[in-house]
Amino acid sequence: MSTDSVKRAVETPAEPMPFAELGMKQEEYDRVKEILGRRPTGSELAIYSVMWSEHCSYKSSKVHLRQFATKAPKSDALLVGMGENAGVVDIGDGWAATFKIESHNHPSYVEPHQGAATGVGGIVRDIMSMGARPIAVMDALRFGGADQNDTRRVLPGVVEGISSYGNCLGLPNIGGELVFDPCYIGNPLVNALCVGLLRKDQIKLATAPGPGNKVVLFGASTGPDGIGGASVLASATFEDESHAKRPAVQVGDPFMEKLLIECCLELYAADVVVGIQDLGAAGVSCATTELAAKGTGGMHVDLNLVPLRDHSLRPEEILMSESQERMMAVVRPSDISAFMAICQKWDVPATVIGEVTDTGRLVMTWDGETIVDIPPGTAADDGPVYERPFHEPAGQSALNADTPDRLDRPADLRATLLELLGSPNLASKEWVTSQYDRYVRSNTVLAQPADAGMLRISEIMAGAEPTTRGIALATDGNGRYARLDPYAGAQLALAEAYRNVAVTGARPLAVTNCLNFGSPEDPEVMWQFAEAVRGLADACRTLGVPVTGGNVSFYNQTGSTPIHPTPVVGVLGVIDDVAKRVATGFVAEGLRIALLGETKDEFGGSEWAHVAHGHLGGLPPEADLAAEQAMATVLVEAAALGLLEGSHDLSDGGLAIALAESCLARGIGATVALSGDAFTDLFSESSARVLVAIRPEAFDRFAALCVDHEVPCYGLGTTGGTSLVVEGVLEVPVAELRETHSGTLPALFG
Repeated sequence: MSTDSVKRAVETPAEPMPFAELGMKQEEYDRVKEILGRRPTGSELAIYSVMWSEHCSYKSSKVHLRQFATKAPKSDALLVGMGENAGVVDIGDGWAATFKIESHNHPSYVEPHQGAATGVGGIVRDIMSMGARPIAVMDALRFGGADQNDTRRVLPGVVEGISSYGNCLGLPNIGGELVFDPCYIGNPLVNALCVGLLRKDQIKLATAPGPGNKVVLFGASTGPDGIGGASVLASATFEDESHAKRPAVQVGDPFMEKLLIECCLELYAADVVVGIQDLGAAGVSCATTELAAKGTGGMHVDLNLVPLRDHSLRPEEILMSESQERMMAVVRPSDISAFMAICQKWDVPATVIGEVTDTGRLVMTWDGETIVDIPPGTAADDGPVYERPFHEPAGQSALNADTPDRLDRPADLRATLLELLGSPNLASKEWVTSQYDRYVRSNTVLAQPADAGMLRISEIMAGAEPTTRGIALATDGNGRYARLDPYAGAQLALAEAYRNVAVTGARPLAVTNCLNFGSPEDPEVMWQFAEAVRGLADACRTLGVPVTGGNVSFYNQTGSTPIHPTPVVGVLGVIDDVAKRVATGFVAEGLRIALLGETKDEFGGSEWAHVAHGHLGGLPPEADLAAEQAMATVLVEAAALGLLEGSHDLSDGGLAIALAESCLARGIGATVALSGDAFTDLFSESSARVLVAIRPEAFDRFAALCVDHEVPCYGLGTTGGTSLVVEGVLEVPVAELRETHSGTLPALFG
């Protein structure tokens, strides 16, 4: 008799099981026994341990994440919301876009190349599983200090992994972020976003209806890589011995994933897929339990039929393996031949490993013995839910009281501009983005260093009717802001991404997020998380943009030291005509320059305080959501009317950095005059501000539009010449700006 059989589990109730080694707590193990009415088999324990891990079950975050649904604004555009592999929104003309961002933080620290590469592969498969063609990727990256040795170890491998996987798939990388801060040393954040396109009536869901339908595993074979990766690497505190966890990092094959993409699209077109699920975290355990739970409730699987790369794998290892490039489909018996023929055409291995039942049980066999017999919903949906205690960090009040007002303000503003412009966080990211293919498939309209990426959709899907429509995407987040005030910090992350989409002329439509925090078992971290979720949910309600889904990444800390709370927010927008998109920066001479929004003396968490003084304290800028919404309306309407020649949002580094980057966009200088305190005007990081460039003959009409929507508009000067001139304050040749801006990252990592 198999030692893993259900029968033996009934006969030996006292046999000890290694639940603690698999990351389960005693009370969780006791609950499994209560559900089953017996102790679990080894294979059942493997399923529950990974499905109830923090990474898969959201057991510490569910009680807070519900706000995204309860506070969600009404949106006719939302077609699929939270709970599926990715959200789907209606973008018009019969098209829908699906997008999502997820983390692969700890694997990318352990093995930077494969950790980052498989992070891209996993988010791409989430998009595929919705029935869409993946069309672009983005990444939001955080590393320790740029001059720290471990950053030099991790960053090049992460960038190489992202570029090699995405480039091999033929997906443009159209934007993202790169931030350095000592808090991320030992805990880099690698957040990957993918967006896909599909017809709005062709959405696929992760469900297994129809008793008698076949369960097909297709794609790469199953190996020992990534076994337990979700529970080992993402659901516990990350200690120094993490290098010993290297085998838990998955290994990617982008060429198989490319075949899988084309194969899936042909399967969808042939209408031979009833339900589909990618195999990411928790592998076969996740795919079978989630498909069965969302279908008619039952499934029978013969694990002997799972194609293996390593035939020494035991059933528990097969269930926990996170080998990449795998999908699971539910197929009608009458369609199996057609399904297999399409897979064979694309050289994608496919095997029927089971069928759907109506028993309400997930049953698995191995060598003729029943090794799993569970209600699938108890693993997929009914995991533990914790209401973790939380309270404000002990030093929070003192941190907020330590305002930047005590810092010496510089007399030499020219030197301050150059110091900030050449600092790692504000310097050119071309060293990174040049390793990515930003224009493959020729549908990229805007990409880094633009404020948001933009894609035309008319030529992406074969045989589609022509359309002028496009989509824009931006990701943003600021860990220093969130450390000072997680509620406001989350709102500022959304506000900046929302603004970055609007400055291109696209209308912000929907939100995804990746919430990166320390241990949920730390009440102070849990307070940061609760406040950030509350802030983001409130802001989404105010701005009228729903959260379509996302990811929570906990345990981002080494020992007892957590990272700054880092909510990363992605915003998707739609533009009716990509020909009317607004370029970033100054695109011609003789244009009028205007500043939209109000500037206040706000330096808490600013780049100036960070770079010039190593200071973090006070409060972040106010998140003025009403002003953001009004400004977005102006920007979108002005773009549609053709009034704007260029634009650039104001964020890190304030007006000074926005002016410098706008000059660098096309090598065109500018002359501006300030009316207030020069230091505050140049380096404050007040939100809800945008720099715009307008043809002289269109300026009055644009100013009237601003008046109509009560958006402050201040004329600053004109574009032209070879220097950035702030009258009476500073003058810097554009060539010097470029030299300062472009040299930092190559000197550190080249």
